[in-house]
Amino acid sequence: MVFPDAYKPRRKSVAVDIDGIIVGGRHAVAVQSMTNTDTADVVATTQQVLQLAHAGSELVRITVNNDAAAASVARIRDALDQQNCTVPLIGDFHFNGHKLLADHPDCAQALAKYRINPGNVGRGSKRDTQFAKMIELACTYDKAVRIGVNWGSLDQALLARLMDENAQRAEPHDAHHVMLETVIRSALESAASAEALGLARNKIILSCKMSVVQDLITVYRALAERSDYALHLGLTEAGIGSKAIVASTSALAILLHDGIGDTIRISLTPEPGSQRTREVIVAQEILQTMGLRSFVPQVTACPGCGRTTSTFFQELASQVQDYLRRQMPEWRRQYEGVENMNVAVMGCVVNGPGESKLANIGISLPGTGERPVAPVYEDGRKTVTLKGNNIADEFEALIESYVARTYKDRVS
Repeated sequence: MVFPDAYKPRRKSVAVDIDGIIVGGRHAVAVQSMTNTDTADVVATTQQVLQLAHAGSELVRITVNNDAAAASVARIRDALDQQNCTVPLIGDFHFNGHKLLADHPDCAQALAKYRINPGNVGRGSKRDTQFAKMIELACTYDKAVRIGVNWGSLDQALLARLMDENAQRAEPHDAHHVMLETVIRSALESAASAEALGLARNKIILSCKMSVVQDLITVYRALAERSDYALHLGLTEAGIGSKAIVASTSALAILLHDGIGDTIRISLTPEPGSQRTREVIVAQEILQTMGLRSFVPQVTACPGCGRTTSTFFQELASQVQDYLRRQMPEWRRQYEGVENMNVAVMGCVVNGPGESKLANIGISLPGTGERPVAPVYEDGRKTVTLKGNNIADEFEALIESYVARTYKDRVS
């Protein structure tokens, strides 16, 4: 049997510099997120941007929908800078972006990128002039632009034109095919218009957001074939909970496997009481489980069975994963390569020792009826056996010691 390469080569797109974050050009796929605070509330928005950046979001988009929001953007940027947070801010504009950017030059300057939706940048005769005004301002302030088409707010004039063209065909396509083609053409024609207006090709990112997995894959494969613009991936209106995570992962994993995509966002509807940072973690986990990037040490843990009637190994696996995420901001600053570490927390003797030996550091807990001892393995060698009521804290201490011994100290 001949096994195929793990991934197709990354698609070579034009690289876009967004205040030091390089998107495209076969650079690492960047993680993006978006706030859900009222942008006019400087304190709340600044705090949420800090949380998202701390979780690992490399780009953060904020809503700029009225004068109060636009007037707050520069103050948010200043507040972030005072906290030594350099994450680029993206302004999300709909309907009135041309006016807000013109009326608030400090906002236009503070943003690193403008998001323009061709479907609602303007209606009728106003569309072209308002789109041109936003592109003109992007050129003036030397900003990148994401031309972000969304199937839920599609350019109706373009859709009508393509429907008319389709009706003249000897064998017309169905309406769904025309809708998908309209999404693609909206992005490509808008990008061509932006270039004609003077915006450099290395300032343009495209996205075509869909809410159906198969449609998203179809549209982005076509975009990748027809252009070399950097592409932002995301399944829009993905939903809530596990459905949203599964749907987003299904779509983005296929495209990323095909080498398509330069930046991603996971659009999760927040569950009551949940953190906005969840979408950042899911994006990171998609990239890391596919082997495209590393963000935090991976925890290998068994699903449990009749041999593991105790919940202790489940609790320990969860505790260790939370511990690793808490430690990573400091470890990332201090230790080079620690994000590639693998930790195993196993629940019985069947696969426990084997998985623990394969990990950088692993623990094999006793299953039901097994001896109440937990051997710990480091790089394939058993180093110590833990027992008693303090196993969790002792194992965390062993991980801390392993990291300090194994990974290069950036500070020294």
